[in-house]
Amino acid sequence: MLWDLDGTLADSRAYHWRAWRETMAADGVVVTEAQFGASFGQRNDRILSAWLGPDAAPERVHRLGEAKERYFRELVEREGLVPLPGAAEWARRLDREGWRQAIASSAPRLNVEVMRRALGLAECLRALAGAEDVRAGKPDPEVFFVAAGRVGVPPARCIVVEDAAAGIEAARRAGMRSIGVGAPLLAAADVAVGSLADLPPDAFDRLVGSR
Repeated sequence: MLWDLDGTLADSRAYHWRAWRETMAADGVVVTEAQFGASFGQRNDRILSAWLGPDAAPERVHRLGEAKERYFRELVEREGLVPLPGAAEWARRLDREGWRQAIASSAPRLNVEVMRRALGLAECLRALAGAEDVRAGKPDPEVFFVAAGRVGVPPARCIVVEDAAAGIEAARRAGMRSIGVGAPLLAAADVAVGSLADLPPDAFDRLVGSR
């Protein structure tokens, strides 16, 4: 079982917005919520190039990106995270049933570790792969191959749970089954639901069995 994190297990969008807004304001840059929304989910260097211009000094881009992520982690640790509907219940049930589970995220590793701890799921999701573990982001399948290797499961036996079209495409390229959560665009997934709470009790067993 390979879980995407943000938007699948938890929704931390508000924390990201606050962290970007305050970090940029401290540097004298006003960022609107519309600008943030248009960039959400992109890499920090791409976001900052759009906001600061292509001639922004690499040192400034790095400094602001690091400051934003530190503030984001502080918010998560201080204010906590609530799992999205059905997420914690499924992770704990699969753990009890012996499934090997990992987080496969495009987020920095420190962010993933903080969020996993805040969600209370560290004992279920024992392995993780983050931004530092790959050279290319989704829809490249690399992060899923890394995560699968860390739980010792061949790709053909893995199921990916994702909330983004790029993640579903990455699962397809990896030869993995997928469950899409939340968005109509995820119809390309093997199973698509509005919420993890809507999954039938045998959803994971059936996907593995279909191999």
